[in-house]
Amino acid sequence: MGSMPNVPAASALPRRDQIRREAARLFAARGFLGVGVDEIGKAVGISGPGLYRHFAGKDAMLADLLIGISERLLEEGRRRAGGGDGAADALDALISGHVDFALDDRDLITLHDRELLNLKEEDRRTVRRLQRGYVELWVDVVRRAYPPLAGPDAEPVARAAVHAVFGLINSTPHSLGPSPAQEDRVALQRDGMAALLHSLAHGAFSAAADAAVRD
Repeated sequence: MGSMPNVPAASALPRRDQIRREAARLFAARGFLGVGVDEIGKAVGISGPGLYRHFAGKDAMLADLLIGISERLLEEGRRRAGGGDGAADALDALISGHVDFALDDRDLITLHDRELLNLKEEDRRTVRRLQRGYVELWVDVVRRAYPPLAGPDAEPVARAAVHAVFGLINSTPHSLGPSPAQEDRVALQRDGMAALLHSLAHGAFSAAADAAVRD
């Protein structure tokens, strides 16, 4: 998110954070099931067994990443929703935060979107609980920012719009190509992409409010 600084070079990170970073990169690139512990260890310069001093295993790494992502989103979302001057400012801040997360933490947003089923049941329930809290936060702010969505009958429309906006923003990493040349072009257009996603999100909520009025 915007308030979260860019991750420093791996050599400047504590070992546990190095492992998190490389595990996220590898899981995002090849999927959780396609990556072994030894490969993660090699990426941070330690033996596979050496990872067990930091994590109980590969399952624990994935849980740490996905629960951590969900906690970050909810904590930062609450902070943003509580700031500014009114619901419109709060919604702008929520959209900006999620857009920044999608554009700046591509590996994490890919994991957040794709790897939930590979968690153990208890960890999956934890992530789902945190995700529900994040969704409810957005639904509340959206309904206050767009008065036609505030009525009881409009609540399902507001909720559907929130999920649609998440789908829009979360799909961004999948549309960015892997080649260095394309990465350079995307980097140059980063602010424009953020502005576009922000406008599209508001467009979706405005359309939902119009639909609520028609119904």
